[in-house]
Amino acid sequence: MTDYLLAFKPAIGLYGQHDPSAVLFEDGTPVFGVEEERYTRDKHATETFPDRAIQACLDHRELVITDLDRILLPYDPPLRSEIASHYLTDAIRVPGLGRKLSALEQTLVTQIRSRFMPTRQIESRLESFGTPLPPIETIPHHRCHAASAFHPSGFDEGIVLTVDAKGEYDATVVWYADSTGLQRVRTYEHPNSLGLFFAAVTEYLGYRMFNGEGKVMGLAPYGNDNPEIESALRSLIDTGVDYDVTDLTKRWGTGHGVETLENAFGRSRKESPESFDQWEKDLAYTAQKLLEETVVDIAESAVERFGTANVALAGGVALNCKLNQRVRESPVVDDVFVQPVAHDAGLALGAGWSRQRPADIDRQTDVYLGPEYETNEIRATLETNKIEYAEPDDLERYVAERLADGDLVGWFQGRMEMGPRALGARSILADPRTAASRDRVNRFVKHREEWRPFAPSMLESVAEEYLVDGRPAPFMIDADDIRPAKTDELEAVLHPADDSTRPQTVREDQHPRYHRLISEFADITGVPVVLNTSFNDHAEPIVRTPTQAIKDFYGMGLDVLVLEDLVVEKGVSSEKRPDERLAVTR
Repeated sequence: MTDYLLAFKPAIGLYGQHDPSAVLFEDGTPVFGVEEERYTRDKHATETFPDRAIQACLDHRELVITDLDRILLPYDPPLRSEIASHYLTDAIRVPGLGRKLSALEQTLVTQIRSRFMPTRQIESRLESFGTPLPPIETIPHHRCHAASAFHPSGFDEGIVLTVDAKGEYDATVVWYADSTGLQRVRTYEHPNSLGLFFAAVTEYLGYRMFNGEGKVMGLAPYGNDNPEIESALRSLIDTGVDYDVTDLTKRWGTGHGVETLENAFGRSRKESPESFDQWEKDLAYTAQKLLEETVVDIAESAVERFGTANVALAGGVALNCKLNQRVRESPVVDDVFVQPVAHDAGLALGAGWSRQRPADIDRQTDVYLGPEYETNEIRATLETNKIEYAEPDDLERYVAERLADGDLVGWFQGRMEMGPRALGARSILADPRTAASRDRVNRFVKHREEWRPFAPSMLESVAEEYLVDGRPAPFMIDADDIRPAKTDELEAVLHPADDSTRPQTVREDQHPRYHRLISEFADITGVPVVLNTSFNDHAEPIVRTPTQAIKDFYGMGLDVLVLEDLVVEKGVSSEKRPDERLAVTR
């Protein structure tokens, strides 16, 4: 009899505020997974219950909630009591009697709910799906992060680092793991949080926490060593394996940290991140440097202690691909696995895997867990909306030719990716060879800052030829350096400041059509690489449906839209249109 397990991460009440998601496991294997933001169209779907993600999981196997054997929640509310004293102290420090009493009341109510009614809010929401509900089990937040990193890593043993803003009470955890499971060996408790440290710098530079940290990482290579900035930051925090950042993070959120930075630097926070002066770039550089210094030291200390050179990473901070590169390049580290859905949306994956032995789980090689759409369904949508389309006999060759001609392509194929990176299922593609290509995508398609870099998708078979480290990198979650002899071929996908990149390598078994497209582009140009960025406009989630892809296509400076077997174009000259004998138009 088939065993069905639903793991989901809410973003309400005790369960955090961001990135709700749901994953359906069938006999221990994830068969469908999706973030709620792909349905709400609100990035990170803050303060949202994943109703639609849960329903999509059930629909994938035509289930109702009573068909499930168990429901898993990647958060254990009673563990919040571990830092109850911190919250009470924080509430007492709030200025003003009325605000102080309100903060104390809210703190006490939260602690009571955490202890005595940890899942009641969840149960009441789930009852709309039907009753009786299957058993509900809670699993600690960081244990789920750890399972999401180690269980699908393929390692026999290793060190696991889970680094984020906060779980129930923990902010960074070091684990030792082997084929039997996970052992917590060191905990850095909230508010001693590297995630909140970097969030404070992010807010100080004019971005928003839990959204702009990647932009600060991308800004960092434009900066330089600045002794005054570094001295000021080091006066506020201790780095390394015994790090302490609580002078910046002692209050939840970033308000206190930003105010502390303003006082330390004698400069007000940046109001708008439209452009940056050299001092601001130097601050981003320094914050990134200290973050890398700290996490690498934690990893190296654990490797030395336990005698294993494998490291697995998860938690929101593990989305920092330059940090992941530094861990991988450590001389004492042999191999690194980073969970591609490293942030809180990946907790649902970890919850499901945490109930299994790591030895029973295959190494993760893709994240194509979302919905897909048949060509006939897409054809009907186009015809209903009187949109002309073509159906070339050799789709991949035709699209490769268009890319080689400099056109910008929306690429919608197969099952949607889970996680923050587009990996050839919901992607925008371009020629990687010129800076002009990069600038066109930034200006006319993504409508974002022109200094921000893009990433390449390349055939795995050429990774050693193009990448200094030359290993498979299927998730675009790790940075690497391009070999100097190849930088001229890939100007559009290099970071302009340091010639680094965030690669995706592609094998035929991972995504056959995407692999063939890149192969055809290589046949035409001699370069087995395409520029790949997520199919979404600025500040919106990745597109989920053909209708969303069509809407973005007409709202962006794209030239070609590929929806499974069908091609839609705008402003196309006759010599670029597919052979009319191959086109079915309406």
